[in-house]
Amino acid sequence: MKVLIAVTHLLGTGHLSRALTLGRAFASENHQVTVVSGGFPAPQLSAQGLQFEQLPPLRSDGVEFSRLLGTDGTVADKAYHARRRQQIQALVQDQQPDVLITELYPFGRRSLRAEFRALLEAAHALPRRPLVLSSIRDILAPPSKPKKAEDADAMIAAYYDGVLVHSDPKATTLDVSWPVSGMLASRLQYTGYVAPPAAAPHPEGLGKGEILVSAGGGSVGDALYACAIDAAKLMPDYRWRILVGGADARARIADLEDAGSPAILEPARPEFRAMLPHAAASVSMCGYNTALDLLQSGTPAVLVPFDAGKEVEQSLRAQSLSPLAGIEVEGAATLTPARLCAALSRAMHDTQRGLDGFEFDGAHRSVEIAATLLRRQRA
Repeated sequence: MKVLIAVTHLLGTGHLSRALTLGRAFASENHQVTVVSGGFPAPQLSAQGLQFEQLPPLRSDGVEFSRLLGTDGTVADKAYHARRRQQIQALVQDQQPDVLITELYPFGRRSLRAEFRALLEAAHALPRRPLVLSSIRDILAPPSKPKKAEDADAMIAAYYDGVLVHSDPKATTLDVSWPVSGMLASRLQYTGYVAPPAAAPHPEGLGKGEILVSAGGGSVGDALYACAIDAAKLMPDYRWRILVGGADARARIADLEDAGSPAILEPARPEFRAMLPHAAASVSMCGYNTALDLLQSGTPAVLVPFDAGKEVEQSLRAQSLSPLAGIEVEGAATLTPARLCAALSRAMHDTQRGLDGFEFDGAHRSVEIAATLLRRQRA
């Protein structure tokens, strides 16, 4: 199969990371895969083995996802968006994929709906229409108005053959965060979680006995980092390593550094997942990929969900994980160094969390589902 995956990450890099993991699963089955990315480059993420196409990149203005900025940091104008649409339409016409997957859309990225509609119309106009699937994580940002869910349903009914829900339904079903109509329910395909294989512990023991603080690959988390810097002064028996994400990590580290704190500050490391099994504990937000890393590693964790603006996705995910052993949840608004240390102590002294019980092979299951649906479509 020729597979085209379209993704635009606007703040962090989780959407792109998941799309690349999905693409690698297709490639491992000898399918030809192209990932077209509309977000800013994320060099820490590997696209090895895949064809990677970069659109003129966009990012959100903080958590203002309707205000999209281009490469020069100003609001992208109509001509900028037109270049993106033209490039993605040309890519569809040139490649003529058998399978088209849109990551998150139409359940999100409403500010890019003209672009996605152009992509879908180009796909439907091909001599042989591809199988069209939406790819979504376990928990979505709930629609603020009923019309948003109705609009998503209309797009699914008009253009899509199925929706890949990258969740284990034993843990979380889509209706926790999104109204599921009868039409939508008939198109849902639960895949299990999309995660790379569990990382082997770092061969040199990097991170051993440390408290690892992270906030994903985007330029967010400064308040969490600052709190951790002060918390490290209250727990001097542990080495604290604070991994700062984003392309501007070094500049932000210079602003955050505190000579009175023993914490180590450095840019986010590509070997972070291999460090987790060695760590005494993790302090992080609760994005999809981070949550899966913690479930796979079993590391005691304090989750501080990202809740700026109207974001509730991470809070819902953290609530779903909070009953598990060794996981504590703290709200960002009430977090203090003392509360963080108390939560870490509870997590580290709790029962060891089991590593089984969840389905993590959602990427390969997605390949099987796509192949089955394509056979049915072309029978």
